[in-house]
Amino acid sequence: MNALSPLPAMGAAGCEARPIVQERGQREVFCGLTGIVWLHRKIQGAFFLVVGSRTCAHLIQSAAGVMIFAEPRFATAILEDRDLAGVADIDDELDAAVDRLLVRRPDIELLFLVGSCPSEVIKIDLSRAAARQSKKHAPRVRVLSYSGSGIETTFTQGEDACLAALVPTLPQEAPHAPPSLLVVGALADVVEDQFARLFDALGVAPVRFLPMRRAADLPPVGPNTSILLAQPYLADTAHALEERGARRIDAPFPLGVEGATLWLRAAAVAFGVTEERFDAVVAPARARAERAMRHYRDTLAGKRIFLFPDSQLEPALARFLSREMGMEIVEIGTPYLHRRHMASELELLPPGAPIVEGQHVEQQLDRCRAARPDLVLCGLGLANPLEAEGFTTKWSIELLFSPIQGFDQAGDLAELFARPLNRRARLEV
Repeated sequence: MNALSPLPAMGAAGCEARPIVQERGQREVFCGLTGIVWLHRKIQGAFFLVVGSRTCAHLIQSAAGVMIFAEPRFATAILEDRDLAGVADIDDELDAAVDRLLVRRPDIELLFLVGSCPSEVIKIDLSRAAARQSKKHAPRVRVLSYSGSGIETTFTQGEDACLAALVPTLPQEAPHAPPSLLVVGALADVVEDQFARLFDALGVAPVRFLPMRRAADLPPVGPNTSILLAQPYLADTAHALEERGARRIDAPFPLGVEGATLWLRAAAVAFGVTEERFDAVVAPARARAERAMRHYRDTLAGKRIFLFPDSQLEPALARFLSREMGMEIVEIGTPYLHRRHMASELELLPPGAPIVEGQHVEQQLDRCRAARPDLVLCGLGLANPLEAEGFTTKWSIELLFSPIQGFDQAGDLAELFARPLNRRARLEV
């Protein structure tokens, strides 16, 4: 792997220094409802009630893979013909559905009403419905709302909308509260525990996480709160927290050894941790991660990868694959690019790697076919057709369902990209 670079200075120099092509055209992405798949497992005591169509219900049920009798923490209030025809009052129908749900599931402490993209749902004022239901069921249940519509969002922005809806409900930190760190973005519990242990060893405290594991454990926020983004698609959440007085720590995202090191170092610098202590704490985990990645570097080094826009993780993944695994980047597509949040990542990308924001899927497919990369990262809708054309693909959504952040997952992250290449090699024998 390449030598680690120092943490880039704050600012958008990375964006200003390299051209970024913007494309507008047909898109191939999932909708924001998909975020419920990982959020419903993360926040105990929360429940997600989608207001939508049978298509929404089938999407969530299929993507989550939960059996009917498992009492999952999500459901869909399906619009029926009488709702669409205006025979029934939609507010009364929704209120009745919420009442039945809360009677049946007394364990619910936090209820999200999640909008979807049918035009009949867009017309419903879910924020007023949430305020009405919250007043009715307080203090036992808080009811919030957000949109998971896929018309203008990517599937990862469902998490952003959910967390942004939570921010106004976070308690104000106490006057003269000591500096605290808030890690923002859903992480697998095992990853969260690993980071908590590292922060504790570094002497960074108190450290809290958003989303929280229990619906009632809302982290306080205020001018003494520093926020460290764990995911790159949380623009609205970060803005809402900054409006509450919190300060964002600029850092790359914790993917791979380099990303995890720079991410932790940014927090350590903000909390005055000495370089000697940081190196002593982080060195064992870094050594384990480098050993784990070594096994996959031979498979990935020198291979060419094309990244279609899907999750907004693409720039951080391209940095990891090029700098730590030796892959050649053909094109980095990303549905949206937050210039300020991604500045540190962009400075670490290889010079000349094309970055395309937005999507014109036909033109991107033409460029991919012309380049004939060894591996294509793309959404489910493109993967099967490209496999049929002889390309080797990796589903980008798998990177959201798998724990990939931090040192102890660096080897697993590398394996996710090496696995399809190994599968293709076995099939060709």
